Amino acid sequence: MNKAYQSLERHFARLSSLNDAIGILCWDKEVIMPHGAAERRAENLAMLEGLRHEILTAPEMADLLATADAGDDLWRRANLTEMRRLHTHATALPGDLVEANAQATARSEMVWREARQNSDFKTFLPYQQEVLNLTQQIAKAKGNALGLSPYDALLDSFDPGTRQTDIDPIFSRLSADLPGLIAAVLEKQNSLPAPTPLQGPFAVPQQEALGRKLMQQLGFDMTRGRLDVSLHPFCGGATHDVRLTTRYEEADFLPAMMGVLHETGHALYDMGLPAEWLSQPVGQAGGMTLHESQSLTMEMQVCRSRAFVEWVTPLLRAEFNIAEGTPGWQADNLHRLITHVEPGFIRVDADEVTYPAHILVRYELETAMINGDLALKDLPGAFSDRLHTLLGLTVPDDRRGCLQDIHWPEGLFGYFPCYAMGAFAAAQLRAAAFQQDSQIAPALTQGDFAPLLRWLRTNIHNRASSASMPDIIQDATGAPLGAEAWQAHIRHRYLDRAPDA
Repeated sequence: MNKAYQSLERHFARLSSLNDAIGILCWDKEVIMPHGAAERRAENLAMLEGLRHEILTAPEMADLLATADAGDDLWRRANLTEMRRLHTHATALPGDLVEANAQATARSEMVWREARQNSDFKTFLPYQQEVLNLTQQIAKAKGNALGLSPYDALLDSFDPGTRQTDIDPIFSRLSADLPGLIAAVLEKQNSLPAPTPLQGPFAVPQQEALGRKLMQQLGFDMTRGRLDVSLHPFCGGATHDVRLTTRYEEADFLPAMMGVLHETGHALYDMGLPAEWLSQPVGQAGGMTLHESQSLTMEMQVCRSRAFVEWVTPLLRAEFNIAEGTPGWQADNLHRLITHVEPGFIRVDADEVTYPAHILVRYELETAMINGDLALKDLPGAFSDRLHTLLGLTVPDDRRGCLQDIHWPEGLFGYFPCYAMGAFAAAQLRAAAFQQDSQIAPALTQGDFAPLLRWLRTNIHNRASSASMPDIIQDATGAPLGAEAWQAHIRHRYLDRAPDA
């Protein structure tokens, strides 16, 4: 490596510290910031986003990237590739557009909170319209710089290298197969006795204690992170300070518990990235499909399995002071509850069978909005129509329709496909892990996640962004990413009712 490359590493280490500061401020905004601070926080974040943009687009940066030589080291070469990709994304946008977008999304997100609670899309519309207008400008500018369509340019920000031509064939097959698969699962489920509902209430402090125990059981280091409450569950924070959130309802502890398990999967990925590269682009997660695969490996693939439920059932009874013989508190019934399939309105609470339908709806609608084929004022009706087509549901209000997610208020267009692709990757990864390491399956029956986490560290976490997402999946599983393993998993667990599913 030459001096230009060494200088670049120093610049990107500074950017890493700035990213950490932004991450903590964003976490604070979502979790504990007083509502009256929203406008000033929007200004703070806009300034920091502008500063990050200035550093990335400085003339010196272009000169260094043009002359840098990373030598023969594969990680340094991958790091230089990531540096150049980030620089291209940044230089495509003028600084005033970056700051305007940061301010608009911060305002939009705060208005969305109240609009969602009141199911009031009309009040929210002008704020979302501003975000959409700016996102369209960003998509066009990045598309011109990268030689991509506007939507592909947005997608590249979340999943480097992934294009609609990669997604569309998988989603087309899924769209054709999913209604029949859902119908078959529901028919099988309806042929069985209904599970016994659990009687609450379940006090929030007990749910919090349960969540923290499960986080640590999976491998979360509580000295480097924390669990809090937010309107929309997420995993964020900073390097060595990984913060995740959930939300609670006293009538049912399962949504919060599964939410914690999901976000812990994200957190374990962040905690498992290679320490020697954490301040560099190559040391970051390899895109959101891989990130979602880690959360869904834990929540859906493993923690809804019969083996996990057998282990966790006595812990649940102990946490909620339930006598062993209490009806409904046996592993078989709890597994039936955790794997119960029922089309519903809320994406984050959806079962794993119907979940991809929620993504198909959002993918279709956000591509139409970015391309100018769907006016924002028509979004509530279009959302309801598509959900009815795929799941047979009539959306009763905007809170349970197009206002339920935080992604569009925050300008995160291009993110949603990663959820479905992550689910497919999770199924492939679980199958490969179980096949390659015979210790994983029996360990999970004892609540021991160490062998599984060790496999994920080796095959996913430690590779960070040293290779592309398709290559990492191919190397780990021996096959390209597709929906086949996910469909096989669904049939195994829900139609075959296999005891190991």
